Amino acid sequence: MIFLTESLDSSHIKKEFSCGKEMLDNYIQKQAGQDVKRKLSACFVFVEEDKIVQGYFTLSNNSIPLEQVPESFKKKLPKSYTSIPTSLLGRLAVDTKFKGKGLGKKLLIEALKRSYLVSKEIGSFAVIVDPIDEDADSFYTKYGFIKLPDSGKMFLSMKTIQQLF
Repeated sequence: MIFLTESLDSSHIKKEFSCGKEMLDNYIQKQAGQDVKRKLSACFVFVEEDKIVQGYFTLSNNSIPLEQVPESFKKKLPKSYTSIPTSLLGRLAVDTKFKGKGLGKKLLIEALKRSYLVSKEIGSFAVIVDPIDEDADSFYTKYGFIKLPDSGKMFLSMKTIQQLF
């Protein structure tokens, strides 16, 4: 079976989405559609024929200060850059009814793939996440994200992502 996400639109049923994190539930239920219209983020949902949102993630352009780039990567970057272009994986959530089936991992892979493909046309050195809690931190750590100094954010370079695809 091919795993595909769709861009969020009004046909998707999101009012009952519940991942157990109020901020993520409220986002998909009340704000995501407006953010998409305003071009603040792109929201991708996993649904089946019933159009009920089982999981989602958001992507947007981002940058981080050069001083936050891990030292092993920073030494390879030009000193003339004060900030480095990145992609932000802003939110990723799975409805509790669908947890334990690997959906979070599939959503992450899909987000990384989309970010990598876009980086071939629009510069992006890495994917950045900002985990909302220890569970999210552990999830991203398991998939190779590195903590950025003094920010709480995490980093996965496009070079590493490229090796996945």
